[in-house]
Amino acid sequence: MYRVGILTVSDRAARGEREDRSGPLLAETIAGLPGAEVVARAIVPDEREEIEAALRRWVAEGLDLVLTTGGTGLSPRDVTPEATRAVIERETPGFAEAMRAASLAITPHGMLSRAVAGIAGCTLIVNLPGSPRAARENLLTIMPALPHGLDKLKGDTAECARPAVSS
Repeated sequence: MYRVGILTVSDRAARGEREDRSGPLLAETIAGLPGAEVVARAIVPDEREEIEAALRRWVAEGLDLVLTTGGTGLSPRDVTPEATRAVIERETPGFAEAMRAASLAITPHGMLSRAVAGIAGCTLIVNLPGSPRAARENLLTIMPALPHGLDKLKGDTAECARPAVSS
């Protein structure tokens, strides 16, 4: 089983001025990953300290995967990548690279994403866009790799390489 947290980063949603549509959509989407269960959800404003605190709390609680939504663009208050980098110990750039590549196939705005992904303790943290549609598209892009990555993070020692094909 994979214990998942979803952190929505939005000033307006945190103040109750706007409905959080991305968080619930991500919860619905990740439910399609066998063994995934959303065990934590929160909304925080675009404040680096609050983002970091939520991420650190969920890492300490042993969540396997934390998905953030929002705060990955170019606006002055978009600080989710910086908060994430302050928490993670090792980056996993392939996730962000794959998401940007998939987004670029849809819109040139995909190159504006500053999303990062990385490991803190035994928790994988992945930044997703704030737009519900983009957040879902990006999550669907990385979902095929999540089970293997999360299993390895949990200590699976099985061989990763495919057996060689003899000729």
